[in-house]
Amino acid sequence: MTTVLAQEVIRHKRDGGALPAREIQAFVDGLCAVPGDARHWSDAQVAALAMAVCLQGMGEPETVALTRAMADSGERLDWRRADLPGPVLDKHSTGGVGDKVSLMLAPIIAACGGFVPMISGRGLGHTGGTLDKLASWPGYQLMPDQARLRQVVREAGCAIVGASAALAPADRRLYAIRDVTATVESLPLIVGSILSKKLAAGLQSLVMDVKVGNGAFCRDMAQARPLAEALVRVAGAAGMPTRALLTDMNQVLGHHAGNALEMREAIDFLTGRAQEPRLLTLTLALAGDMLHLGGLADTPAAGEVRARQVLEGGQAAECFGRMVAALGGPRRVLEDDELPRAPVVKPLKAPADGQLGGIDTRSLGLVVVQLGGGRRRAEDPIDVRVGLADVLPPGHPVQRGQPVLWVHAADETTADEALVQLAATIRVEAPGPVEHRPVVLARLAETGGPA
Repeated sequence: MTTVLAQEVIRHKRDGGALPAREIQAFVDGLCAVPGDARHWSDAQVAALAMAVCLQGMGEPETVALTRAMADSGERLDWRRADLPGPVLDKHSTGGVGDKVSLMLAPIIAACGGFVPMISGRGLGHTGGTLDKLASWPGYQLMPDQARLRQVVREAGCAIVGASAALAPADRRLYAIRDVTATVESLPLIVGSILSKKLAAGLQSLVMDVKVGNGAFCRDMAQARPLAEALVRVAGAAGMPTRALLTDMNQVLGHHAGNALEMREAIDFLTGRAQEPRLLTLTLALAGDMLHLGGLADTPAAGEVRARQVLEGGQAAECFGRMVAALGGPRRVLEDDELPRAPVVKPLKAPADGQLGGIDTRSLGLVVVQLGGGRRRAEDPIDVRVGLADVLPPGHPVQRGQPVLWVHAADETTADEALVQLAATIRVEAPGPVEHRPVVLARLAETGGPA
């Protein structure tokens, strides 16, 4: 078989052509081949094609072919061998500040009869990562082998873990190059990156949470809707029924932002000690669609009812506890607070009477990063103790001197620096009408149209 030359594939896309499946497969093979192999693509060649795609785009058939090829570039999880008595389901979020939904959603679905092998990621930019939150517990296995993963999913109903190097390795290399070549924002490459890992995870269906707002990568609906539509269509064409919810990210989701703080909030949510209303609404909405798409509820509304029942009845919390213990975390995670705490806690006080104005949520996420709760570089360590707690929402009435939020920091210096930055971000206005945006802005069904 004649080798497809990398430079010819690059030239084809550079000039606006649609790449046939053969050329896309050659690209994916080149991502995985070792140097010295005739099929190997250099970093420069990968970067050149990524930039060509970023500028010229890809049609849906191209994106489907890329997604499938990357999913097939490594191992695929085959849950048929596990003989599970229910559907294999998952959810993926495009990321936000304080987004800890996965921590509650996976055990809720498990308690309803679904099985959730949730392949999650670390923090990216100003957004937190589910794996970093779970790393708050020493001993929790973020990267179990396949045998352990299957066992935990069977016994607990869910396992929130990271992707092994064997899962979609082509995407792993492509993403690393995109990250340093200003091509992360390419819509078809985003779609291929997300869905290739989900296809490789062996899912029967998927629900996407596409965030919209000043704390999300998609700042408005003009950016978010095309992404959501592409994810739904491409996933469906690749054989994985998918729905998408477009959800508001113009404020912190929940009360806290920061790894151990969010883990503590998730446990309080599951045990019923505290459930912030927007966080509850979104979690139940996603659960309803997951259960309906997976055949465990007649309608999304019926799925929400069932999800609320297992949450209020404690079954979801029990599934969470079994998952954490099975993956090496604390065995009494619901009763004993073994999460680390920051040594310095300081309030940001309202400078005047009034109500909180709109908040630049992205800036709050960046403050968490600067406190040490996120990464500036991939190799940076994470301080799971730090973050922002009890963040009041926009429109909340305040009095002069009242805490607007609490900074959890490793030392006095970083706490004071964070307070200076936050004081420039958060403003108090005269009392007036408050715009209450719904947390779920729109739904897209499997066809890409309104649900």
